[in-house]
Amino acid sequence: MEVKTESPGDPNDRNGNVHKNTDLTLPHDFINNFASNNTTRKKIKKILIKRIPILSWLPEYNCDCAVGDLVAGITVGLTVIPQALAYSSVAGLPPQYGLYTSFLGCFVYIFLGSCKDVAMGPTAILALLVHQVTEGKGPEYAILLCLLSGIVQLLMGVLGLGFLIDFISGPVSSGFTSAAALIIVSSQIKDLLGIRASGANFLDIWEGVVKDIGNTKVWDCVLGIACLVVLLLLRIISTVGTPETGVPKWRTALRLIGISRNAILVIVCGAIGYYFTTLGETPFKVIGYVPEGFPAIQPPRFTYTYNNTHENFLDMVTNLRSGIIIVPLLGLLEDIAVCKAFANGRPVDATQELLAIGLCNVANSFVQGFPGSGALARSAVNNSSGVKTTLGGLYTGVIVITALFFFTPYFQYIPKATLAAIIIAAAIFMVEIRVIQPMWRAKKSDLALALITFVTCLVTRLEYGISTGVVLNIIFILYQAARPKITIETMKSTQGADYLLVTPDRCLIFPSADYVRNLVIKQSMRQKIPVVIDCSHIYGADYTAATVIESLTKDFKTRQQPLFFYNLKSSVSSVFVGLNLDYFLVYYNEDELDDMLKKWTEICDKI
Repeated sequence: MEVKTESPGDPNDRNGNVHKNTDLTLPHDFINNFASNNTTRKKIKKILIKRIPILSWLPEYNCDCAVGDLVAGITVGLTVIPQALAYSSVAGLPPQYGLYTSFLGCFVYIFLGSCKDVAMGPTAILALLVHQVTEGKGPEYAILLCLLSGIVQLLMGVLGLGFLIDFISGPVSSGFTSAAALIIVSSQIKDLLGIRASGANFLDIWEGVVKDIGNTKVWDCVLGIACLVVLLLLRIISTVGTPETGVPKWRTALRLIGISRNAILVIVCGAIGYYFTTLGETPFKVIGYVPEGFPAIQPPRFTYTYNNTHENFLDMVTNLRSGIIIVPLLGLLEDIAVCKAFANGRPVDATQELLAIGLCNVANSFVQGFPGSGALARSAVNNSSGVKTTLGGLYTGVIVITALFFFTPYFQYIPKATLAAIIIAAAIFMVEIRVIQPMWRAKKSDLALALITFVTCLVTRLEYGISTGVVLNIIFILYQAARPKITIETMKSTQGADYLLVTPDRCLIFPSADYVRNLVIKQSMRQKIPVVIDCSHIYGADYTAATVIESLTKDFKTRQQPLFFYNLKSSVSSVFVGLNLDYFLVYYNEDELDDMLKKWTEICDKI
């Protein structure tokens, strides 16, 4: 039976019979489309893994990771509860708002966070900023600030503006952090002494403390100092060793006790407060009623009414002033500091962290939270507890929710002096005294910048202080760009000809172009010898610089004095050549210099 074969590209005949085709070729369009689609899929997959980091580690998640995350998550959960209650006081808010800030962000960060060690939640610095920006106007302002901060961070992430934190230099950051730490400590002195004192900045707080110091409550003071001593001792104990170093079990147990010091102290002092309450009255102040249960899930309020004064959304945003920008930036700064501390040399994706903490803050605003970020102290606990992935935040969030549902009735017995001691014990180590000596040895102007930022933050508001530091830092950078260091030497070529070597140490752009030109002309007129500008360190130039070079070459041509450019990079040369410069002479070795000197002599003879 004869079988009729179909076209070479069709493996089936009209009857459905399959035929072997040894010369089967796919159309080029199909191949190109398949390759194009495959490339597109790879790009999409790469973007998804980059922007949703959970997709990269979840397929490889195992029991070891689960155990590590469980232990770390529980440990951080026990740490965040007392800190959240304490930071609410720093933010000028009732204690429950710290707890509201401590759970939903942990859940969001699981999916978007790029650093396993980051412990999302309230931080001391952001709490202080919230207090200063909102001026104690109430939770409505703090919650709205949380939403706006998250939106700003998301926009910065989408627009790739994470580089903005690079303008907050090390000295500015050190000055700001140290000042914030002192303000935080000062704000807790009133609770440590059991007195009344108000104020947002350092001077106002201490003025209030001095005025009411005569009303110090003995038992608050005794309890607060005792708690502070215990916390500092337990902090020392927490450094005795880690499980990986092979230390004895009793030392590991001591270390765990040291890590959990805040939770242990709150439980013990809360029990003491409860005991005295059953007797009738406590001899020290306690934090009082804390609402039980989950917060209402709702958007922030966009209007505010207080003392018969009604404010709309625009009024509220206006009252928040620069805090809408400063709070998101410093939140990012804290988070990036944590990421870098535990990155082990790996690069940190600031854009991804902006997206992560931005969405965390937006989510927190719907459960009545105030702005939060990655907390360095809790992140250190997270790391030392053996966290494996960001899933550790799940257990931290569950513990906070459990506390909201079952333990809030007992929080009211916690002494205020205990929470004050917890904050002070953490904040005093934020004062960066250790950087003073290295800054003095390395560059005294950096130390001056740190001190200016430090003092400004103390005497004014924090956002004004750090803004001042950033502006001064930019001015220093611009001044250095406008006044590059220039070395001038008299040299000899290989054939013994003298020439003046001028070496700028950085790029030639519009702020510095005239300065370099004037200096070159001044030096060249003193010595009527050829001038060589060493361009080895000039890695960039602009149109203004090109016009200045054009003027410079014409001036040298008029005076019939040789001017050469040594080792000019092609990218810079193209900027200069774009103006069709006359007598623009470039060389790259000493032999070429000798040839150029000869040619120049010939040119001058013809003029």
